[in-house]
Amino acid sequence: MEPNIIQLQSLEVKRDGDKFIIPIGPQHPALKEPGHFAFTVDGEIVTSATVRLGYVHRGIEKGAESRTYVQNMYLVERICGICSHIHATVFCQGAEKLAEVEVPPRARAIRTLIAEMERIHSHLLWLGVAAHEAGFDMLFMYTWRDRETVMNLLEGITGNRVNYSANVLGGVKCDITPEIDASIRTGMDFLEERTQHYLEVVTTDAMFLRRTQGIGLMSQEQTESLGIVGPTARASGVARDVRVDSPYAAYPEFPVTMVIDPAGDLLARCVVRVKELFECYRVIRAILDQMPDGELTTRMPRRIKPGETISRAEAPRGELLYFIKSNGTDTPERVKVRTPTLPAMASVAASAVGHQLADIPMIISGIDPCFSCNDRMFTINDPRGNDKTMSWEALRQYGIEYYR
Repeated sequence: MEPNIIQLQSLEVKRDGDKFIIPIGPQHPALKEPGHFAFTVDGEIVTSATVRLGYVHRGIEKGAESRTYVQNMYLVERICGICSHIHATVFCQGAEKLAEVEVPPRARAIRTLIAEMERIHSHLLWLGVAAHEAGFDMLFMYTWRDRETVMNLLEGITGNRVNYSANVLGGVKCDITPEIDASIRTGMDFLEERTQHYLEVVTTDAMFLRRTQGIGLMSQEQTESLGIVGPTARASGVARDVRVDSPYAAYPEFPVTMVIDPAGDLLARCVVRVKELFECYRVIRAILDQMPDGELTTRMPRRIKPGETISRAEAPRGELLYFIKSNGTDTPERVKVRTPTLPAMASVAASAVGHQLADIPMIISGIDPCFSCNDRMFTINDPRGNDKTMSWEALRQYGIEYYR
C-alpha cells in the first residue's frame, strides 16, 4: 500500500553539481508524529520536496459506518487528541441539522466556550513545539507549563484533560457553575499576562527572529491556490475564518475578530497564533458575562431521517469539514472528514524549495501539522507492479467484502 504523495518539483532553483535526496521520517527526532519527507538538495539548498502521509491510518471513517450516532461521538473525538472537542462539535452539528433539532442557547454557549479553551491549548502547544524546533527550549518549557492552566480548567469542566466528551447529541453534558466561572476568569487573567510576554519574545528575540523572519514564505496567491486554511492562511493575508464567514454555535452572539498578517513567513504564523490567543480570552470572558440561562440538552431522535449534510467549523488549525449521509437508521451511511492539515502539507513541499535544509524542521512545524488528523485515506498499489485504479464504488465494495 502506497501512502498519499504530495510532490512539487522546483523549476526556479537551478544549480550545478551533485544532488542528494535527504529522507526524513517516518520516524525522526524532528517529527512528533510519523510522516515521510524526501528533500532533494544541491549543497544545503532544497531544490524539490515530497511528502508522504498515511502512516497512522486508522480506518475511522469506515468504522463510523458500523456505529450509531451516539457511539460515533466518542469515535470522532479520537481523530485528534488536541482538537477532540471541535471534531465532536462538528459531527453533532451535522447530525442535529439532519434531525432538525435546535440546541438550547446555553449548550451552544458552552460548546463555544470549550472550543475557544481548546484553541488556547492547541496554540500554546504549537508555540512550544515551534520554539523547540528553533532551539529555544526555554520558551518551549514556559509555554507548556502555562498550557497546564487551560488543561486543568478543561478537566474541571468536563472531567478530562484531552478527550473532553463535553458534547451529547442535542446539547452538552457539563455546566458552568459559579465556582468554575471564577476559576476560568482567574486562568484567563494569568494566561493573558503570559501571552503578552510571549508576543514580546517572538517579535523581539534576535535568535528567534533569525529562525522565522523571511523563512517559509507563502504568498497570498500561493495560499489560495493550495487551499490552505486557518492561521497559516491568515498569516499570508487570506481572510478566511469559519467563525466569521459562517458563524455557528454561539458565534453569532459572540463574534470573533479575525487576526490577519500579510507577511506570509514563519514569524507571521507565530504572531497570528499568539494574537489569536488574546481573542480567545476576550470571547471566553464575553460568554461568561452573558451566559444564557436554560437547559443543557434537548430531545434528540435515535433514528435520523434520510438526508445529507455538510457541517464545518474553525478548528485550531483551520476549517474542519464533515460530510454526513443518513439512511433513516440510528447509524450513518457515510461520514467523510476533511481536516485542515491536509492542504497545509502541500505548503511544506512548496515553501521548502529554495531554503536551507536546516530551516525544514521550522517550516514543517510552522503549519502546525497533525498527521493523525489527515491520515484516513490512501492509494492502493500492487507491489508486483500491476497497478490498477479503483473507483470509489469498487473501493467501497472491497471494504464490504473484507468485513464479511
